[in-house]
Amino acid sequence: MIPSVATKGGVEEMARLTRRGFVKASLITAPALAAVAARAQRPPPDIGNLRAEKDIVFGKGGDMDLTLDVYHPPEGVTPKRLAIVHLFGGGFFVGNKNAGYIINDAKALGARGYTSVSANYRLQSQGSWPAQINDVKAAIRWTRANAGRLGVDTDKIVVAGYSAGGMLALMAAGTNGNAKFEGTGGTPGVSSDVNACIGVYPLASAETAKGLFPEGQATPENIAAASPTSYISKNFAPTIFIHGTGDTTVPLASSIDFFNKLNALGVPTALTAIQGAAHAFDVAALDAVEVMAQSVDLFLDRLLVNPKPYPTFGGGRRGGP
Repeated sequence: MIPSVATKGGVEEMARLTRRGFVKASLITAPALAAVAARAQRPPPDIGNLRAEKDIVFGKGGDMDLTLDVYHPPEGVTPKRLAIVHLFGGGFFVGNKNAGYIINDAKALGARGYTSVSANYRLQSQGSWPAQINDVKAAIRWTRANAGRLGVDTDKIVVAGYSAGGMLALMAAGTNGNAKFEGTGGTPGVSSDVNACIGVYPLASAETAKGLFPEGQATPENIAAASPTSYISKNFAPTIFIHGTGDTTVPLASSIDFFNKLNALGVPTALTAIQGAAHAFDVAALDAVEVMAQSVDLFLDRLLVNPKPYPTFGGGRRGGP
């Protein structure tokens, strides 16, 4: 699998070519996404040589215990002291922290020194919006509060989301410091800010927030308030998008559009388009998982682990090379 290069002109052209797909992305229903996620919920793969802590209670969602799993890098791998909080997909109707694609990605990222935290959040049947983002914020707070025990730094907390979970990750990245979405799920008094975001084939268009609301409550105002596009600003957390060009469930155009808006504001952002990859490619396409992990590693390492800007291009001499 070879990632496409997200140059300014190339991204604009990709957006034009996939505009029809972008319109389609805004019309996807939550049940349709749930059906895709259900097909992706195969038995989780073996965690390999990751070191796991399972079923840790990090807070309450109403009367529910909210749990997460921690996957530490293998023995002998130098840790990068950065935690990635993973959020599963499933259209807000199905899914959980044991999703096989999360474990595949945690293995690839763990081999590069990253600590992964896979967290549950309430499904639509278990809690109405904003329960989902409240639970996400609680998982982030727990991760930061336990950074010392996990071997990570408090200023290196990243959120990653897949499909519907990608929408929640983008919401978290756009609402740093916004008390409205904190909730009371656990670990009060700790910041839920994220230092970066990874959107993996995320629901990134405005209309997809419609799936969070029961019939009669999907008003324009409610949809806008639950859409990450409403929170795009210069203060948005640095974000990388990973998306397959063959995704017919959540077309690439939605990530391109979000990328372009962040890039225009000067937010550090990147886009890796994986040639031919479908939605939930990381269930089985392990070569594409490696492309994703390499892209994420490059982005996070230069941004947070070993901050290092790219050199500027001085240009060729006039009249010759």
